[in-house]
Amino acid sequence: MGHMSTPYILHYAPDNASLIIRLALEELGVAYRTRLVDRRVSEQSSTAYRALNPAGRIPTLETPDGPISETGAILLWLSDWHGGLLPAVNTPDRAAALNWLFFVSNTLHADVAKLFYVHRYGPPDCHSAMSAALRARISEHLAILDQDAVPRLPLWFGGENPSALDIYVAAILRWLQLYPASGRGWLNISTYPKLAAICAGLETRDSVAELCKAEGMAPHPFTKPDYPNPPEGSSL
Repeated sequence: MGHMSTPYILHYAPDNASLIIRLALEELGVAYRTRLVDRRVSEQSSTAYRALNPAGRIPTLETPDGPISETGAILLWLSDWHGGLLPAVNTPDRAAALNWLFFVSNTLHADVAKLFYVHRYGPPDCHSAMSAALRARISEHLAILDQDAVPRLPLWFGGENPSALDIYVAAILRWLQLYPASGRGWLNISTYPKLAAICAGLETRDSVAELCKAEGMAPHPFTKPDYPNPPEGSSL
């Protein structure tokens, strides 16, 4: 019961991966507080923050069991404690849901991060070719999710209640339509109709309304995204 009575602390930055955890916490209806990690002053690299998250990335969720800092791990941990985001242990859909959660985290999200920060992975004269290759890979990943994963998990990927998969993929689709600003416009989510429907469904949720209010986003953050105007911090 300690996990239910102790508010979580979400270390966040606007329009970062922390929005996935914010939406999950809102959907679960559990108490939490937020603490801004101010990227304008590289607070994610500060000694204090790295004591919580040695990798210096966002988000970190402080829990009674200690801090957790990998998005997929946080979603899995929250679901195991509170239910609802993923199938429970010893239920038929558990294996498939975990398979696709790790696919999103380890394969899709990893390639998206490389696309956004391509300058970290190669010399300048390779950036254009690397970006093109990453866009092709990401398109393949999204097609697999749309054509294979969603039909296999009707209760947990585009089902009646939002799942960890729904939230995670919708956030990634948002970012792919906005970032990097210099390469915007290559992705049309209607290419992936099942994933687009998931995005549209999420936009009717109170959790997304709270996200938009808290992080200064327009009313359709996944299907018609625009850059946020957050009340604190910066998304860049």
